[in-house]
Amino acid sequence: MDNEGIQPVQWQDNQLLLLDQRILPEQTVYLHYSKSGEAADAITDMVVRGAPAIGVTAGYAMVLAAGEAIALSTDNWQQEITPFVDYLAKARPTAINLHWAIVRMQACIANLDAGLDKNKVLTVLLDEAKAIHSEDIQANKTMGEFASALLPENCGVLTHCNAGALATGGYGTALGVIRSGVANGKITKVYADETRPWLQGARLTAWELLQDNIPVTLIADSAAAYLMQQGKVQWIVVGSDRIAANGDVANKIGTYSLAVVAKYHGIKFMVAAPTSTIDMDMPSGEGIPIESRPRDEVLAVMGQRVAAEGADSWNPVFDVTPASLVDAIVTEKGVVEQPDASKILAMMQSGD
Repeated sequence: MDNEGIQPVQWQDNQLLLLDQRILPEQTVYLHYSKSGEAADAITDMVVRGAPAIGVTAGYAMVLAAGEAIALSTDNWQQEITPFVDYLAKARPTAINLHWAIVRMQACIANLDAGLDKNKVLTVLLDEAKAIHSEDIQANKTMGEFASALLPENCGVLTHCNAGALATGGYGTALGVIRSGVANGKITKVYADETRPWLQGARLTAWELLQDNIPVTLIADSAAAYLMQQGKVQWIVVGSDRIAANGDVANKIGTYSLAVVAKYHGIKFMVAAPTSTIDMDMPSGEGIPIESRPRDEVLAVMGQRVAAEGADSWNPVFDVTPASLVDAIVTEKGVVEQPDASKILAMMQSGD
């Protein structure tokens, strides 16, 4: 199950191609982008979503931005790129991978030889963006193997939102764990929350798993506590959009409530994320910016109004789960059990 069939982010013919996740599973359509601002808007508009996939997209968007800046001024393109980068950086405030990818691409730009011609500049930057992409896929596969070792035999798992190939460069974080767990014979039952208001669980996670012939049972978000009470699952497995230095985890709204209920029922709670999702400059989850999206997303389902006219809504996209509720954070560098600041730091410094 290498998942090569699901590629949410591609680069072809000097263009960025994004699988439009807003219309899955009914339609499989790739949108083409040749300008960095359009790529940034695609991130904001949820054409592409999931922190790692946003980071991969940002790497390619930086290549587009460099091309636009060079077109404005071959001699001063490093200065001309600034407004393009500033616009890209504002696309989604919570997903730290966006900032991480921009910083990495800026470092690549800073290390370029002054005498390189424009074509060579773009080749070097594209190679760096492709490296970000391929490293993410490999990290996901490594995480899957690390996490699979934690799972008991005949394990039932519940996942929330979509942290699969669609949310990454490929393979997936939480769904990478599930793919590896199924392949290794550990996971025998997979449940997925529908995940309102965008229904990423119902539309994306279910579709992804079925592409790999992995049976999945959907539940309403509000059924999760009863599922745990019935003893149907032994692990909750989720991804993350940002992890603070102390192990607090920002993820799709509803993750925190799952962690609270899991703790009550003695269910293990796992977060799978690459180290690029860990923000060592953020001491705790209290400082993580939480994005809010339009109220209509809660008042409607797939564009169809369901709420009573006149009702208001509150639509935070993420919540923060304290590290004390997390049993394991799994990264490509290894597993941190019962995470805290010292354990996170030690893991981040390993292999440096």
